Amino acid sequence: MDEHGRVPSMTDLAVALGVQFRDPARPFGFSYSRAGCRLHAYDWGGTGPEVLLLHGGGLTSHTWDYVCLGLRGAARLIAVDLRGHGDSGWSDDYRIATMAEDVIAAADHLGFDRVRLVGMSLGGVVAAHAADTHPDRVDRLVLVDVAPGVDFESTGRMREFMAGLGRVAGLDTVVDAAMRVSPRAHRASVAYRMSTLFRREPGGDWVPKNDPRPPDFPAILAAIEQLALRVSKVPVLLVRGGRSRVLSQSTAERLVGQLPDGELVVVPDAGHIVQEDNPAALIAALRTFLTR
Repeated sequence: MDEHGRVPSMTDLAVALGVQFRDPARPFGFSYSRAGCRLHAYDWGGTGPEVLLLHGGGLTSHTWDYVCLGLRGAARLIAVDLRGHGDSGWSDDYRIATMAEDVIAAADHLGFDRVRLVGMSLGGVVAAHAADTHPDRVDRLVLVDVAPGVDFESTGRMREFMAGLGRVAGLDTVVDAAMRVSPRAHRASVAYRMSTLFRREPGGDWVPKNDPRPPDFPAILAAIEQLALRVSKVPVLLVRGGRSRVLSQSTAERLVGQLPDGELVVVPDAGHIVQEDNPAALIAALRTFLTR
């Protein structure tokens, strides 16, 4: 938030974070349904390979805004809200397999035959499942800061913060609390993120968009441990945030060493949420891998 309590714009933040782009237009939002759940995504347009981007748990498709601005023109970019997140509907079924089918349904809705998937954290687990169960539909895969052996305990403070989100009179309170959890984060970017995680009600209060029910962390962690097997059929780029506490360098190297066609890129000056911490460096890595 600035000194007047305003949330910085997406494009102003992108420039501040070193992202170069030509087209500042906002993406087109669309909805589709699968198995009784209304799902939402943003279409950034463009030509080239079709790429679906999947956010981490507790985030939304807007976490990819800076990356999509910078990659626009190099690929057809679709940022998806996983069920229970963002503008997608809530559900009683948040199994990894279910969300993977939602991703394939997005490709079907758009008429995409084969896609390239980019998934951060939980989104990476979902993308890996889709690649494994639909090898004819997934051409290549990017995993962002997730691999077997992640340090789950290091996410404790952030998980506690996310679980405590509720109705607030103003976003400043939430931004202040988030900065106490991640003091090295870029405050303006955190303010922008919080503005996308909440919706404002007619009375003026802000309420979270995401389903407040706790995720099934044991199931997610079990799925993470299966990643090496899930992604063995496609070329894989593993991206690690250089200062991530969730994914260590040795853990990242171990996964890449197990893959028939895997490579590792370390993005400097980035923690777990690489796409928000250093989008410019991530864009360079994605451009090389996704447009190859």
